[in-house]
Amino acid sequence: MSAVKRVLKRFAAGLLCGAVMLGAVSCAGEEENARTTLSKLVEESPVTDYSDPNNWIRFDDTDREADVFLIAPTVDSKDEYNMDVTDEKLRGKMLSALNAQVTVYEETARVYSPYYSQGSMKLYSGMTDEEREPYLRLAYRDISAAFEYYLKNRNNGRPIILAGFSQGADMCYRLLEDHFGSSKLKNQLVACYAPGWALTDEMTAKYPQIVAAKSADDIGVVVSFECEAEGTEGSLVCPKGSRIISINPLSWSTDTSKADKSLNKGACFFDSKTGAMTEIPGLCGCYIDPGRGTLIVTDIDKADYPALLPGQEEGVYHIYDPYFFYRNIQENVRVRTEAYLAANGAGELAA
Repeated sequence: MSAVKRVLKRFAAGLLCGAVMLGAVSCAGEEENARTTLSKLVEESPVTDYSDPNNWIRFDDTDREADVFLIAPTVDSKDEYNMDVTDEKLRGKMLSALNAQVTVYEETARVYSPYYSQGSMKLYSGMTDEEREPYLRLAYRDISAAFEYYLKNRNNGRPIILAGFSQGADMCYRLLEDHFGSSKLKNQLVACYAPGWALTDEMTAKYPQIVAAKSADDIGVVVSFECEAEGTEGSLVCPKGSRIISINPLSWSTDTSKADKSLNKGACFFDSKTGAMTEIPGLCGCYIDPGRGTLIVTDIDKADYPALLPGQEEGVYHIYDPYFFYRNIQENVRVRTEAYLAANGAGELAA
């Protein structure tokens, strides 16, 4: 067992001890020591070697005008804390998840997508944000290293699209925070597609490089939304009493007007075992909730789209975020990339 995993186990034991012996000084000290040691190990632990081509899901060399750095969502339901990037079964699941989303981008951009030590699904059940953070920092160290390797070895100043769903979206925000403060990279950003993780006013105020999309063709912006049924009170991404920033992926507006399902060019769903795709044009419409800022999906029965995630109420459509408006997002990637190329003196993409 690695040193990191040993401390992760001690850290979890410390949390449990704190829960059952709330006033015990020795327990509190053990928990604090575990936190400190874990944080140190996270910062000092080796990252995945991205000079090894085996550590990339996709590392393209196709003829495209832009690049997409695409980060897979959470697939690890096996480990307690972070995914073992050498586990072949988990690699297969990450590949499958990536294949269900890559079609949105690969017609427009070269695809770069790393295997990484993502946080497991267990982190999102019963942990607070503070308790979860060390494991997500460990995941992000891989993502940052992979991005830096890509920049050094393949980008050459080309336009960049960042993309990810759920934990992948969280990792995208971290890349924006850490790497896109400089004018050079900020000016290379076509857009960041980050559905399924909260974009907030606090984030845009703290990080000037994080700008919420407001139309179909603005560039250097974040495209974000979280799907739910009308009447949903709270979720992991948008807890009760919170508010997030969304854009409507049918009308590409940020007001609360309803977009009719006739605008939906195709919802796409993928068989997790075979990869077969089912496409349904006009499945659903949507509008932005005026209070929560979430994206309310209309014209479907929430019983047909169960939340599936532990602790999430019926009507939380998180796992369907990338798929309800699949073809509209695919088209928009092309629209924003062409807008970027036009603004920077390049021609339109080839049809």
